[in-house]
Amino acid sequence: MRKVGIMGGTFDPIHIGHLILGENAYLQFGLDKVVFMPSGNPPHKKDRDGGTDLQRMDMVKLAIASNTHFEISDIEMNEEGYTYTYRTLEKLVKEHPDTEYYFIIGADSLFYFDTWKNPQRIADACTLVVATRNHTSDEKLDEKIEFVRKRFNATIEKLDTENIDCSSSQIRSWIKEGHTVKYYVPDTVINYIHTYHVYSEK
Repeated sequence: MRKVGIMGGTFDPIHIGHLILGENAYLQFGLDKVVFMPSGNPPHKKDRDGGTDLQRMDMVKLAIASNTHFEISDIEMNEEGYTYTYRTLEKLVKEHPDTEYYFIIGADSLFYFDTWKNPQRIADACTLVVATRNHTSDEKLDEKIEFVRKRFNATIEKLDTENIDCSSSQIRSWIKEGHTVKYYVPDTVINYIHTYHVYSEK
């Protein structure tokens, strides 16, 4: 049975925190690979500017290029309408019945998991891997893990890793203000952002 990790998100832009989570999940759970899956039109971000969709794909490709067990998938970029995690996971499970999927999410996402579209079908299709966040207490996280585990009969694993507590929105703000994002974002991605004025006026 193959074991594949999935890192979903808008990656607007991808940053070092995403890469560290993917790498540590790969190591901790003995995954065969980790697939970065940029979401095209996530329903929880209705006001997001979709103009950077292809650029987000390009930036992920640049960020993971040197890692042989990282891959990118455009499965959620080609769907019409909103992209839903349960649909993507069920499609993958159907197409690859010999693969066990590990869906990597942050602690913040777990606290809202029961509000996602069809959370039961998500829990049925994968193992949830929860990455801790610095501002979330272990006690509160453990309580939520137990709640989700019982309510949805979910398989949940905690990702034992240091978390770089930064966000893509924060990085976009820094770029617009002219602040450096070096070491928060891979150099290849920084060069791309500057070359194509991704988050600033041309």
